[in-house]
Amino acid sequence: MAITGSELVAQALQRQGVDTFFFLMGAPMLGAEKACINSGMRGIDVRHEQAAAMMANAYARVSNKAGVCMACSGPGTINLGTGMAHALVDCAPVVALGGSSPWNEWGTGAFQEIDQVAIMKPLTKWAERVYETRRIPELIDLAFRNAWSGKPGPVYLDLPGDVLFASIDESTVVWPRVDGPARARPAAEPTAIESAVALLAAAKRPVVISGSGVIWSQAGDELKHWLETTGMPLYTTPQGRGVIPEDHPLSFPNARSSALKEADVVLVVGTRLNYVFGHLRPPRFNADAKIIRIDIDPGEMAASQRIDVPLVGDVQTVLKQLTVTAKDRVRASGYGEWRERLRKTNTEKAAAAEKELSNNETPIHPLRLCKEIRDFLKRDAILSVDGQEILNYGRQTIPTHVLGHRLNSGVFGTMGVGLPFGLGAKVAKPDAQVVVLHGDGSLGMNGLELDTAVRHNIPVLVVVSLNGGWTGDPKKEKPGRDLGYTRYDRVAAALGCHSEYVEKPEDIRPALERAQRAVDAGQPALVNVVTDYRARATTVKFSASST
Repeated sequence: MAITGSELVAQALQRQGVDTFFFLMGAPMLGAEKACINSGMRGIDVRHEQAAAMMANAYARVSNKAGVCMACSGPGTINLGTGMAHALVDCAPVVALGGSSPWNEWGTGAFQEIDQVAIMKPLTKWAERVYETRRIPELIDLAFRNAWSGKPGPVYLDLPGDVLFASIDESTVVWPRVDGPARARPAAEPTAIESAVALLAAAKRPVVISGSGVIWSQAGDELKHWLETTGMPLYTTPQGRGVIPEDHPLSFPNARSSALKEADVVLVVGTRLNYVFGHLRPPRFNADAKIIRIDIDPGEMAASQRIDVPLVGDVQTVLKQLTVTAKDRVRASGYGEWRERLRKTNTEKAAAAEKELSNNETPIHPLRLCKEIRDFLKRDAILSVDGQEILNYGRQTIPTHVLGHRLNSGVFGTMGVGLPFGLGAKVAKPDAQVVVLHGDGSLGMNGLELDTAVRHNIPVLVVVSLNGGWTGDPKKEKPGRDLGYTRYDRVAAALGCHSEYVEKPEDIRPALERAQRAVDAGQPALVNVVTDYRARATTVKFSASST
């Protein structure tokens, strides 16, 4: 029986368990995209390819399945690049399929001819091209295996037009055995586990810091058990939030600076030691603190500027090892005084912060907007935040109680992710409340994906902090900052969304409630809130420069 390369793509993806993909139509991928949809997959076509890659990223993070995106040749595939680079830095398993010029015309100046594999290699952990139609399933399987192997990440597979269009005898096809995501679960060396437990048993002021590796390893339950058994305080990266609810007795967010400065042992679980945690350098961290690190990637250990005990292995597996070895040796009772100190600091600062959040001034302070959203969100809501000031204010004030339910511009600082992330998350968990908190600048990058939300019935609630530009600018001195106070609510209404416009603090909550009712009825909604252009978020300075 004859089968085309495009049909092989659909069958291979089905065997990988793919039920959804994000794409922008175009040759030579049209046949493959149609075959995928005809086979029962949900194809969500977007307005810009970078949004497809970003949606696939959020879909992967929320579902813990690989996200899949597709694009046409040349500029289409290149447009995936920003989203793929973000996924690389986020360690998100995104599988991108890009059509390309016919291989048998390579070097002749074919339509949209460019070396897409060469472009994608620095943006992904693996990039390859299919040269023979019969090997499409084999290479797609290899792509998924590379996306999940070791530290997860994005991969790219190039599909030349002649490879896709060819019709071959199905008996010649290489069909790999597919067993689901190839997630290795290596254990750490027992001697290293013993060394780590010895340090923790002697500690007086330990802290745990964790990140997205806990999500990809599906180790949330193991980390929560470890924390509650040992009584250690937890601090996370912005996107690793929700391992425990942020009102949990072991969560002291307002005492973060004190905890990190005073900790004598730091257990790092599934996160990189980059600028987000100041590379664990003093004065942000105690210069004498002992560092224990769990990571599946040996290269991360080699890159550590500070480390005393490296535990190379899968987060879930290593946490189980630690729990067994630490039994009766690392006890919560030993850290009671430490927790009480952090609790007191946390409570005092929380009371002071609440006064700032209740600001009644007009124009609306972004902190007041954050308070209204905080009080409005369901405990298990998924929140996607994107922007400059509003990103920083939101990080400080809006908690997350479920692992994987916090999305933002991440370590790479990518602007424009907010709405695509929200849509990808809603597709992954259609019954969840999904709220996107956007700056007006970042909304402009992928704001037309509101059209995608309407066309594909993806009801999310978008809230815009409309401060008239890219960043807070009290002195009006930043070049290119001003964007004007655009009525994004009217744009949203024209696209078919429910829309609201708010200028007074007391009107925020009623507008959110009306918008949520529309969302619950299946209509995407946007609430456009005018905020103070003078407001500049103050937070820990992560890097040497800022916008």
